[in-house]
Amino acid sequence: MEKINNVTEFIFWGLSQNPEVAKVCFVVFSLFYTVILLANLLIMLAVCVGNLFKSPMYFFLNYLSFVDICYSSFTTPKMIVDLLAKSKTISYVGCMLQLFGVHFFGCTEIFILTVMAYDRYVAICKPLHYMTIVDRDRCNKMLLGTWVGGFLHSIIQVTLVVQLPFCGPNVIDHYFCDVHPVLELACTDTYVVGVVVTANSGTIALGSFVILLISYTVILVSLRKQSAEGRCKALSTCGSHIAVVIIFFAPCTFMYMRPNTTFSEDKMVAVFFTIITPMLNPLIYTLRNAEVKNAMKKLFCCLEQHKIF
Repeated sequence: MEKINNVTEFIFWGLSQNPEVAKVCFVVFSLFYTVILLANLLIMLAVCVGNLFKSPMYFFLNYLSFVDICYSSFTTPKMIVDLLAKSKTISYVGCMLQLFGVHFFGCTEIFILTVMAYDRYVAICKPLHYMTIVDRDRCNKMLLGTWVGGFLHSIIQVTLVVQLPFCGPNVIDHYFCDVHPVLELACTDTYVVGVVVTANSGTIALGSFVILLISYTVILVSLRKQSAEGRCKALSTCGSHIAVVIIFFAPCTFMYMRPNTTFSEDKMVAVFFTIITPMLNPLIYTLRNAEVKNAMKKLFCCLEQHKIF
């Protein structure tokens, strides 16, 4: 069948149609996005100034902060502008690019969190071989794998959507272009595409979540053999990782481990993994990590010496 596409732009329904609520959301999410940018940039600067790149954990933390900035930037600025805009539109090409970016950086973040769990597993369960197993060469290869995995996942999602015909309506009941809301607008049966999309996203989200749960369970069990001081330090580090994993994966699993259907709650659930998680990640890692705190102090001392503040 020949593809018919009469839609050149999509209209977002947005977070709220109430002008007063929209104004409050504008202030709140503008503040949240500022925190995302500043906090994650501070983490990246602290890792660089504190020379923490030698440690695999901070090597990956640096890239996690970078991915958080990119991930949130694909949806949040547009959503903030649309809260006060009369016309909440996005071009067809812009919608496909947004869909690609959200899934690319979202999937990459999932893989980075999985790699960080592996790093903690080796550090705690095989401490004597840690630097040999997780050397710089392997870190680079694992990092490359996270980017390649994210790209393959997102290119599959976009390819499945781009081939569909859109002839109207063009109103998306969301604040950004995601697969399920866009599929609802296609002028054809999307059952098979929906199954493939769910299998693609769901396998990655649930599979990674299960791997992470197993990893941290093994780590927690192995802590019984360690000294009280070692247990305390390991629990502090792993505690922050587990908190991030739960906050990120719980809403992701809810969104993508189900058939091609949308719920009214989807927008608020999406806020968690597109805005709340990127904002909380640096706060969780900083508040529960002595080395990052020390690196932050060093960074601020450095900035004071150069009279930046």
